[in-house]
Amino acid sequence: MVTDVLLKKGWRLTETEPFKMKDVLYGLVIPILVAVLILLFPTVIKNALDAAFPPSTMTNPNGSPYAFLTVIFTHGFALMVMFAVPLLIGLIWNKWAGGATGFLTGTLYYLANAGYNIQYSVINFGSSPNLYADPAFIGDYIVCGILIGYITGALNNKSSSFKRMLGAGLTAAITVGIMQFILNMTVSSAAWMARADPFTAFYQVLLPMVILGFIAPIIAKVMMWYGIYPGGHA
Repeated sequence: MVTDVLLKKGWRLTETEPFKMKDVLYGLVIPILVAVLILLFPTVIKNALDAAFPPSTMTNPNGSPYAFLTVIFTHGFALMVMFAVPLLIGLIWNKWAGGATGFLTGTLYYLANAGYNIQYSVINFGSSPNLYADPAFIGDYIVCGILIGYITGALNNKSSSFKRMLGAGLTAAITVGIMQFILNMTVSSAAWMARADPFTAFYQVLLPMVILGFIAPIIAKVMMWYGIYPGGHA
């Protein structure tokens, strides 16, 4: 009886498949390449963009008007990765797993980003507010991380229909993007910067989220094709 239940859930009760070279490719090479790519954005790519489009600082108040590109390709990309994980989990698993994953990724990003911005402000401007107590940082990353995973999972409800997955992903991503914009305009310690240029503040948070809302359901659908989901055959 136990065997039948396990088989229905997709468990393999026979010996695992023999080792193949593709296991090295998918289990070692590709993860390392993805990790290197992620690390390139805040290091090599950020330094190259800062050199091409210098940001405004105390020593260089007249920075490049295109310095926002650095924000999009570094901070925006990091946010996409951070939000992509709970969004994917919500699509291929359920709302509870998506929300819990968002709490974990959001908390890690909140801690890292607050620390980075405090250091950056002290070095370039001489002082910094306590961003660990910034309501916008907590809301932008931890709360929104939970919401994007939960909303996606709740709206999709374990469906494998691509249209429903796309609708759930876009709805959750746009909702979170709008919430981030509102927080950045109201309770953020740097709200004055967002209010000075609301349009830029809006698309800098919304554009990555809209792109994520399109890309994540495609990735989730491909994962389902290959059985890469809880209870799948991969």
